[in-house]
Amino acid sequence: MVEKQILYFDLGQIARSGQCFRMYETEPGRFGLTALGRYLEISQEGNRFWFDCTQEEFDRIWFHYFDLETDYGSFIARIGKRDRYLQAAAEAGKGIRILNQDLWEVMVTFLISQNNHIKRIRQCVERLCFHFGERKESAGGHVYYTMPGPEALMDAERLKEMGLGYRDKYISRLAADVAEGRVSLERLKKQKSRKQTHQELTALYGVGDKVADCIQLFGLHQIDAFPVDTWIRKILDSHYPKGFPLYRYRGCAGVMQQYMFYYAISNMG
Repeated sequence: MVEKQILYFDLGQIARSGQCFRMYETEPGRFGLTALGRYLEISQEGNRFWFDCTQEEFDRIWFHYFDLETDYGSFIARIGKRDRYLQAAAEAGKGIRILNQDLWEVMVTFLISQNNHIKRIRQCVERLCFHFGERKESAGGHVYYTMPGPEALMDAERLKEMGLGYRDKYISRLAADVAEGRVSLERLKKQKSRKQTHQELTALYGVGDKVADCIQLFGLHQIDAFPVDTWIRKILDSHYPKGFPLYRYRGCAGVMQQYMFYYAISNMG
């Protein structure tokens, strides 16, 4: 067990932020996360956290995964004092961090996310993992299933049984392209130009601008990416009719997007 005190970090906000789909609250203040082929349980009381893993695993994997090396307070400090909407959004979601997720998992989950809602995306992802992933058991006895790799998701006929709708053909095509070497995940990771990366992603079958931006933000940790979905479009139309000042938030525009998205979905009732 590893205990840490961390500012600008909230498990509930991250789990509900729409960037990852395999993080659940198992009981008040306690969360289970399946990621990177592992299962982790974490508890939170205010700014205190307990990670159910060894110190070595925390240092090697989870410290970077949760982006704990980054000062998110400095991002919030850059918000203009006159921008009351973004100030309020950042206050509401100040515990959100951009996770360093597995690129392949993000590509698959955000293909599933198209014209979909978070609850159903979660269900689809879990179904894929159960039927195609590897069954594992944590040290604490929790049974979980890993995200299946490209080779496992090439079978278009089997994917049709997963209830993904039209998205199944996008996933099977991407899986085949990656498995057969037409698309290199490693090359995408090493690509320096965000614009070039975006062009390469939107050239893939089923990947439009929004999904490409999500892959760049959540799968490649290019935190200048600024995905615009229906929620963000409504915010921009209502609060930024002259355009969102991306220039002001170079190096953290995607963080601002997450604050706005989380604030919008939290207030939708």
